[in-house]
Amino acid sequence: MNKNDLVSVVAETAGLNKADATKAVDATLDAITSTLRSGTEVRLVGFGTFSVASRAASEGRNPRTGETIKIPASKRPKFSAGKALKDAVNR
Repeated sequence: MNKNDLVSVVAETAGLNKADATKAVDATLDAITSTLRSGTEVRLVGFGTFSVASRAASEGRNPRTGETIKIPASKRPKFSAGKALKDAVNR
């Protein structure tokens, strides 16, 4: 499922036109993104939790030359599925 498919399902399920469903999906994704950017997690009870995980700086190797390179520290988004979502997928 891609974003357009999601918009279509939201429009049909909620009884909205596609323009309003697109605004709703975009607003939801923007809210999750901005909350994660501020360092706060997003908990959707029964669905899951979006959070930010920190990765420490490390050293790696360039596979072509074998040269050692430094990989900088970074943050990455993380998602943990809730019990209801896990149960729904495993039916």
